[in-house]
Amino acid sequence: MIASTLKATTCLVVASFIGTAAMASDAYGPFPVTVKGYSGDAENSVSYSGQVARHVLHDSLKKLAGKGDGGNNAAQLEAMLLAYFEGSDDDLEIIAPASKDGFPVKQSTVNEISSGKNIAGKFYSGAMLAWPGNKSGVEVAREMIRHAAAAEQGYDAVNGYDWAQLISKFTLGAMAYNQAVDNYLDEKLDADTKPNDQPYSEGAAYTGKEHSWDEAFGYFGAPAHTASLSPQQAYAIAKQTDLAAADANGDGVVDLKTEMVFGPAYYAAGADKGGTKSTSYLQTIFAAFRDGRALIASAEGEALTDAQRNELKSYAEVIESNWEKVIAEAVFKYAGSVYNDLEALKSDASDEKALRAYVKHWGELKGFSMALQSGKNNLGATAFDLNWLVGFGPAMPDGKMVSDIDADGNFLREREMSFEDYQVNMLKVQKAMIDTFGIESRANDATAGLADLAEKLGTNASAESD
Repeated sequence: MIASTLKATTCLVVASFIGTAAMASDAYGPFPVTVKGYSGDAENSVSYSGQVARHVLHDSLKKLAGKGDGGNNAAQLEAMLLAYFEGSDDDLEIIAPASKDGFPVKQSTVNEISSGKNIAGKFYSGAMLAWPGNKSGVEVAREMIRHAAAAEQGYDAVNGYDWAQLISKFTLGAMAYNQAVDNYLDEKLDADTKPNDQPYSEGAAYTGKEHSWDEAFGYFGAPAHTASLSPQQAYAIAKQTDLAAADANGDGVVDLKTEMVFGPAYYAAGADKGGTKSTSYLQTIFAAFRDGRALIASAEGEALTDAQRNELKSYAEVIESNWEKVIAEAVFKYAGSVYNDLEALKSDASDEKALRAYVKHWGELKGFSMALQSGKNNLGATAFDLNWLVGFGPAMPDGKMVSDIDADGNFLREREMSFEDYQVNMLKVQKAMIDTFGIESRANDATAGLADLAEKLGTNASAESD
């Protein structure tokens, strides 16, 4: 509601700066250059190519994480994975999203988007208690990369790990979500940090506040023309199956800088299109970003007043709360997937295809549960409960799950858990997402069975997840 109220205030501002043609599409930009004394050639002050480059590094990292052959190529693959994670002096090939039939991509190397970028330097460095070993977030990511390089196609069938999914979903939180909500939309909105009456850096065509806001928008991963897209179209762009929806300027190729849908926006669209109740996460977050940017432009290169900054912070609150819900929706969805997978495995625990699907979905659940803990909000007891319910690894057919990790990096499997007990845990995860975050899309909702299943299992289920 805040976003819709503030949109009316900023529409006239946008019109005065970018004209009626741009207003017709409600795009994110172009916005005018407002830096006082700027002498360059730029006419558009929008810039978030560095964030797009990091999305591409993430997508490529995920793709490569499934390329291991069980150990023979581990050293070579780990070096490649680290190049995309830590950064490289080389101009790295875009592994994903790359051109495919019917969906040509304009750029083929990362430096064509932005040079000198990495993931590690923008990764959550706080303690990540959701993973064994009491390590920081960035240390956990490096450990996952090492294991992925040594695994067969990124799969650990003993402990139940899908390394590509774990790395990817954790990174969507620990890089993109964390940087946006706990940096650019937090301290960088303070009056004395990146002020609007000064360029972001010497010679820049954008002010401190303009670029800080743009960088946060870049991490969301939405194309500039999102306002004209349905959730189904945005989802299809991310899947590279709808060139017409992606190609906003009609040049026949997809410009990753402005026309592609990346992770966070993709999951917002997924929640909007695929739940049990209609939601509008994608458009709500996009509108708050766009309207906040118009508000900054309306200051015409002057320092923001307290009233303007307070208004800007209200947009940031809309973005933060809805983005958090998008991640909680993903946790809910994949807890439901795990629940359904377990139902199949109870019939035949030797079904390798069913087990592989279960491990994949668990990796998505665990990665997103870690992502949820990478923002600026201390989730407290909710995080503790979530980490216990999901565990350090999924319940496996032998009744064991990972309980810890030793000094040599070997996983210990000493916690016992039946498939039925773990199903109860998944239902409790879903209930926690509803109770704590008020999510509404609720894809794969299995909570109707919570009372019946808990009653069937008796005290064992409740004791395991207290």
